[in-house]
Amino acid sequence: MIKILHKIPSMAAQDPQNQRRRDHNVWSLAPRKVSRRLLRQENSWDEFRKVIPLVPLRPRLSLEATPPKVAVLMCTMQGQRFLAEQLNSIATQTHPNWEIWASDDGSDDHTHSILEYYQEHWGVDRLSIHTGPAVGSTANFLSLTCRADIDTEFFAYADQDDIWEADKLERAMKWLQTVPRHIPALYGSRTQLVDERNQYIGYSPLFGRSPSFENALVQNVAGGNTMVFNRAARDLLRRAGDQVQVVAHDWWAYMVITGCGGRVHYDPYPTVRYRQHDNNQVGANISWGARLVRLRLLLKGRFRAWTDENVRALERIRPLLTADSRSVLNDFDRSRHGTLWSRVSGLWLAGVYRQTILGNLGLVAAAILRKL
Repeated sequence: MIKILHKIPSMAAQDPQNQRRRDHNVWSLAPRKVSRRLLRQENSWDEFRKVIPLVPLRPRLSLEATPPKVAVLMCTMQGQRFLAEQLNSIATQTHPNWEIWASDDGSDDHTHSILEYYQEHWGVDRLSIHTGPAVGSTANFLSLTCRADIDTEFFAYADQDDIWEADKLERAMKWLQTVPRHIPALYGSRTQLVDERNQYIGYSPLFGRSPSFENALVQNVAGGNTMVFNRAARDLLRRAGDQVQVVAHDWWAYMVITGCGGRVHYDPYPTVRYRQHDNNQVGANISWGARLVRLRLLLKGRFRAWTDENVRALERIRPLLTADSRSVLNDFDRSRHGTLWSRVSGLWLAGVYRQTILGNLGLVAAAILRKL
């Protein structure tokens, strides 16, 4: 049986304007000024390095008081514009025991030099640099997730262009440590949206329904840039393998952990400043324009193609799924075929749902139009 923990949003979380907005200017890259330099490839590394405001690390605590270590799994590709800000935000975490595993997919800008610069100052025990598979961010994250030589009790995904709030790891660890070590557990949260200059734009949608496998089949509840998980969850993902063909590593993690009897917690408190810019691989998609784009993609069959890919991947790990999850997957797959009645009734039998009323209306429409 899938066990789900879900925190009821506080009043502060329900009213985004009351959310605390920390001032990160002490280590900001002042992007308006820096971006001109970053976009000029003729600039030497020595000149570029002058604008990197490297933050010194918080000292690790004594052995007796040291909190559990978190392996931060960061994938990079052409990330020079915002990488230093992300690294600095990790350095200022109130949970001080972490190590970064950076996997670069073949950047030809200053990304690798920035990583080496931080490694020189922080040490290889804090930041190690690796070569990614160079076939996309999903494969890169899965390759890091499945590395046998990453030996820690907890893991966190990190994008190269976001900013972590100082208590991100602390909040995640507080919940994760309430879950027995043998149970796969995944933490995710809401995000604050910022522009290229780290200026407030808004918040990602606030979801109210509990995370579950029924939800995971049709929607990812939390972005990978917010996800922190325990070793049992990582071991489960390793068993699923790094060669699996899926839409996104974070959506896959949500499906696998809920489908195999793990626990998922969605925190309504934004723990990450999710930067919106022209090179986002996946943006926030909260505007009406973005919703219309998603509707157009649904009508063109994109969502059905994604579902096909995810269902094929889940069939590969069917023996790992709980009996309840296998039954849900069977009902869901049947709802995608057959007559109109069998498709619509199949959705009801499977119990799948999205987090919003509008999303559920779209789900029913997709089933009616054979686009699910």
